[in-house]
Amino acid sequence: MVQNLSSPAVRIQLTPMQIPEAVPGAGLTFARPESMDVTAQSLLLHPGEPSEMIVQVQNLESRSLRVSLKVEGNFPSEWCQIGTEGSEIPPRGQMEAVLYFSIPATFFEDQQAIVPGQQDRLNLNFRSLVTINIESGTDRSQIQHSDYFDLYVRPYSAYMEFLPVLYREVDFIGRFMKIFEQAYQPAIDSFNVSWANLDPLTAPKALLPFLAHWVAWPVDSVWDLHQQRRLIRHAVELYRWRGTRKGLRLYLHLYTGLPLDEDIGNEADKHISITEPFGPSFILGSAQLGSAILAGGEAFHFIVRLRPNVSNINLNEQLIRKIIDQEKPAFCTYELVIENFSS
Repeated sequence: MVQNLSSPAVRIQLTPMQIPEAVPGAGLTFARPESMDVTAQSLLLHPGEPSEMIVQVQNLESRSLRVSLKVEGNFPSEWCQIGTEGSEIPPRGQMEAVLYFSIPATFFEDQQAIVPGQQDRLNLNFRSLVTINIESGTDRSQIQHSDYFDLYVRPYSAYMEFLPVLYREVDFIGRFMKIFEQAYQPAIDSFNVSWANLDPLTAPKALLPFLAHWVAWPVDSVWDLHQQRRLIRHAVELYRWRGTRKGLRLYLHLYTGLPLDEDIGNEADKHISITEPFGPSFILGSAQLGSAILAGGEAFHFIVRLRPNVSNINLNEQLIRKIIDQEKPAFCTYELVIENFSS
């Protein structure tokens, strides 16, 4: 925070919300008071990020004053927006205004930011002038008070946080470290998300054949991309439960998208129902008409019932039979029934 020189009418204070750690021309020397004042009277701007300068105007007189604020400088006018609480300051009171600065995120990539005639150099340092027009409430006379502050446009560098404070006070080192950050950070970011390349659900499409070969899963063009990702991810689990009711239900679940209904105890009530038509055998003296089955049912036989919620869901019956033939034991027979699910 820096205080402008006092006047009989008002006192102005400028408070930057983001102070640069280094200013141009500073070196590896001990900080002098004047260099600290320059830093405190400067505002740091990062492309694509907002920054603010607080302007406090204090009325030193015993009468009301009407003020208006204006900001000028060698920067584009669209960078700055002014927000005020009002235009009148009561006697011995104060008013605050906020200067909102925002520069485009593509500032360093925009060729239009290069000033012609300056050896095609990009201007990173700007000068700003805050002017306050004071109008007395009685004689309507106008007085102007102004103050300067500097704007420094710098790219944000996370690498500076790993350096000692002594080096962070040098403006050139901050820009120099940004070169290495832009060169190496993409590789570091790629390494941090390398796990996504090994997950079939998030891996690029070009890597799916490699991941499928990794788990010995055949890639079939009949399956769409989303189904192939799910099958490759659950391939090991399907191998583990092959030949069982759980494995067949999981395979059909991955294809049809029907719920597993593991919380439903009755097998016949599930969306993917796999039942065996066994019942009590015909035994004299204990059998009841309507419930007894001769010989207890057909051995090594099961019934697969699919109950989709939507009646017009497109299920490939040929593919479903192929799945069942692949997952069931070779000596088993089955029946396939696709019906509407009634809740």
